Amino acid sequence: MIAMPITAREHGLSDEEVVSRVLNGDTAVFEILMRRYNQLVYRSARMILREDTEAEDVMQEAYVRAYQNLHQFEGRAKFSTWISRIAINEALSRKNRRRLYQEPEPMSEGQNQTMDRFASNSPNPEQQTSRSETHVLLERAIETLPEIYRTVFVLRDVEDMDTSGTATALDITEETVKTRLHRARMLLRKQLFAQIGNSNKEAFAFHAVRCDRVVKKVFERIIETESTRPSRRSE
Repeated sequence: MIAMPITAREHGLSDEEVVSRVLNGDTAVFEILMRRYNQLVYRSARMILREDTEAEDVMQEAYVRAYQNLHQFEGRAKFSTWISRIAINEALSRKNRRRLYQEPEPMSEGQNQTMDRFASNSPNPEQQTSRSETHVLLERAIETLPEIYRTVFVLRDVEDMDTSGTATALDITEETVKTRLHRARMLLRKQLFAQIGNSNKEAFAFHAVRCDRVVKKVFERIIETESTRPSRRSE
């Protein structure tokens, strides 16, 4: 089913062309979309859940859902907006379920708790080689933002999603996007931006090893799904 490697020419296909091929039975090329948008999907989930492992779980669920409902993608919005919306909805649902079983986090001294949590985590080799001190400082600063500002900031300033796409992904108005982005930037102190420059592109990076892991697990689930139902074709 997915034995043939993806060719360089196939990697150059547009999102719409990839979707069309998947719908016509070429499931293997779905990998192109996963590798193309793993960074965006990871950040979309991570900015809400604030935990790496849960973000990866949401990524897998989002891709499986996207695959199962690919016939609903009609190209009116960008695929990046469509998949990020799926990931955001899944992350929000998971967060709400988690709240039912966990004590609420203390509201006081939230910034210090966030900083302590980051400082106490022992970085793995991947993190040690990919993150500089400035990247860590930025991630910590972003973590302190209220969720409504953090989500907008990550999509707009980290992922470079446009205002329209961000509004669609978050189900808010474009004017709200602009207002929240302005507020987020104000909350992230001016001196922090002056210090880190353009390093924000490295914040919450989703690296090759983790990318391979997610792709592998998603395809395992897709294969399992395909084995239990008739072949998928364009409807």
